[in-house]
Amino acid sequence: MMRPLQGYSRCKMTSPTLPDAESGDDTDLSAHDTTRRDRKKLATRQALRCAALELVATRGYAHVTVEDIAEAADVSPRTFFNYFSSKEAALLEDDGTLEELRAEILARPADEPPFAVVEEVVCARVATKGRHLDSAWRDPEALLRRMQAVQADPHLLAALVAHMSAFERVVADAVAERMDVEVTSEPYPALLAASAMAVARVALLYWARSGGVGAPDELARAGFRALSGGLADTAQLRVAPRADR
Repeated sequence: MMRPLQGYSRCKMTSPTLPDAESGDDTDLSAHDTTRRDRKKLATRQALRCAALELVATRGYAHVTVEDIAEAADVSPRTFFNYFSSKEAALLEDDGTLEELRAEILARPADEPPFAVVEEVVCARVATKGRHLDSAWRDPEALLRRMQAVQADPHLLAALVAHMSAFERVVADAVAERMDVEVTSEPYPALLAASAMAVARVALLYWARSGGVGAPDELARAGFRALSGGLADTAQLRVAPRADR
């Protein structure tokens, strides 16, 4: 069993932790145990994510190593690297969402304009960010602490931008497919995708800066309204009260 971190329960997990998470060897499980094996892997992944979040929140990103995270989750560094390529990945990666994002864009009504499609999909995802079934970030408090950690560290902020570039490419490709154009020759899908990811990132970071006041999807909606209006300096973007007021 994992040794709990101080304050560890603040990062809620979506499935119970199962024994033998350290070994990573599922050869003893029969085909009938696939569900159990998947639950065990999910529990280990979530334990590592929660450990990374707790340690970074309490010590600061620069003072946390992969070895620290692995020890807190009661696994070896080797097991850590079976799940994540780096400590940044443990904090930022969302599993299995890229294909779902593409599917959501393509599933919107055929006559819906591309801008409206992307706005609806991105705002819905910002509203439910961290509530994906295969994610350690279903708890809104964990999401808030995650974004606050990102905001506090320039390295993590840069990593978040790089991480979101994968989502940007998926959005651009899906929009181009809806428009029946080539993303390499038509700039509009890429510009729309880049703008949408900027809206999502700003909404989440400003929500975190406010201490979780309001809702990030409301900020995202305001951002899309500002974009559709030409991003005039009179755009009403402040839809949530400041935490210090």
